Amino acid sequence: MEQRHLGRTGLRVSRLGLGTMTWGRDTDEHEAADQLKTFLDAGGTLIDTADVYGDGDAEYIIGRMVEGIRSDVVIATKAVSVPFGPRRFDASRRHLLNALEASLKRLGTDYIDLWQLHAYDAATPLEETLSALDTAVTSGKARYVGVCNYPGWQLARAATWQAADFARAPIASAQMEYSLLQRGIEREVQPAAVDLGIGLLPWSPLGRGVLTGKYRSGVPADSRAASAMFAPFVEPYLDAPYDGIVDAVMIASDGLGVAPLEVALAWVRDRPGVTAPIVGPRTVAQLRGCLSAEQLTLPREISEALDDVSEPDIGYPEHTWQPARPRLVSQHSQNL
Repeated sequence: MEQRHLGRTGLRVSRLGLGTMTWGRDTDEHEAADQLKTFLDAGGTLIDTADVYGDGDAEYIIGRMVEGIRSDVVIATKAVSVPFGPRRFDASRRHLLNALEASLKRLGTDYIDLWQLHAYDAATPLEETLSALDTAVTSGKARYVGVCNYPGWQLARAATWQAADFARAPIASAQMEYSLLQRGIEREVQPAAVDLGIGLLPWSPLGRGVLTGKYRSGVPADSRAASAMFAPFVEPYLDAPYDGIVDAVMIASDGLGVAPLEVALAWVRDRPGVTAPIVGPRTVAQLRGCLSAEQLTLPREISEALDDVSEPDIGYPEHTWQPARPRLVSQHSQNL
């Protein structure tokens, strides 16, 4: 698998990341071990997790499985928690550094390659939150740091603050939802990341599974949309406005002789600023399908057609800097 630099850093990671959100909950340790072996055999290195996945069990599983091969993988985990559910949501220095120690213990390692802020906490001063990242890096307990789910202004503010002092840890990555069905980051986050040298790590690059085409004829009984936990997560993309995008992916896949998920993954993988999409397969078979996209580069005509059919509404103020289109002026109007 091709390796890419994470943003403007020297860290190289596989251009596809293995997500572990279901590990320790829907994916047992045996299945997780099969996934990891398949991923590593394909040349994958980036493993993404979080302290809330499986209520910490995902980190425990990863720690046991990478024993003896720690230097061969890039472990990315997260703290802060998420702003919903029973878990504590806290980006204070105290909580973050305690969470870091807990993650290190569960992972069975003395350092994390990429430590990420899972979400923005408006109740904590940003400077305090970022100071925890500095401590993590200067102590050697984290090699690089990043953020997740930050709007453009928050990302730019955090990255600029860190860049203002060489003693601070630069923001290396931003993990955001990004797919043909969700291109919202193109309004501000993506341009900011490209300008600031921050590597984008798209999560849910398959549109929460909808871009695989499996929901075109209904909701399969074994799908996430059929489960009480994940149905609210998938349902927003099952509405009519997204049908045309899914149809376009299906047409492209038929023409290229590949699976729809390969088309969707290849599209987002090669977007500006993207380092590595993060996939979260439930089975080894699903993972193999994702890995097959490594061999695919979309022809320019197909990529542009997918751009057109899924183009987000981007206007004021993001596009005000663009030169206006030439306008024909009649002789009558010139005399007004």
